[in-house]
Amino acid sequence: MNAMLTPVLALIGWSLVMWVWMYATRLPAMSKAGISPQDARFPGSLDKLPDGTRQAADNYNHLMEQPTIFYALVFYLYLAGRADDLNVKLAWAYVVLRVVHSLVQATVNRVTVRFAVFSLGTLTLAAMVVREVLTLLAAR
Repeated sequence: MNAMLTPVLALIGWSLVMWVWMYATRLPAMSKAGISPQDARFPGSLDKLPDGTRQAADNYNHLMEQPTIFYALVFYLYLAGRADDLNVKLAWAYVVLRVVHSLVQATVNRVTVRFAVFSLGTLTLAAMVVREVLTLLAAR
């Protein structure tokens, strides 16, 4: 198995953990609040659920956003033959930062901490992109 693809599998696995967390908190909260599944068909209809329930769901949604860039980037680097040791380490760093971001958001939800972790993850992605762009420019 190629080491560059393993962080992708890890982040997909983590996203599924957050999916379970989301529904493990959401379904009981909906029942307690008297919200039927059909009542949840419109955005905002679950806003009256407890913060912890909404935080897990918000984080799951976040894992469907920026990580799509990560997935595309890792597959690009793999297919381009740029799965060097530093890119593998950067990919793992991104995954670890996303897990930390999830844990912060789904528990204490301190926005300044979340933002710092999110920013570090974004800078990790940027480092991977800049390295590749510089490699391409050097090859010209």
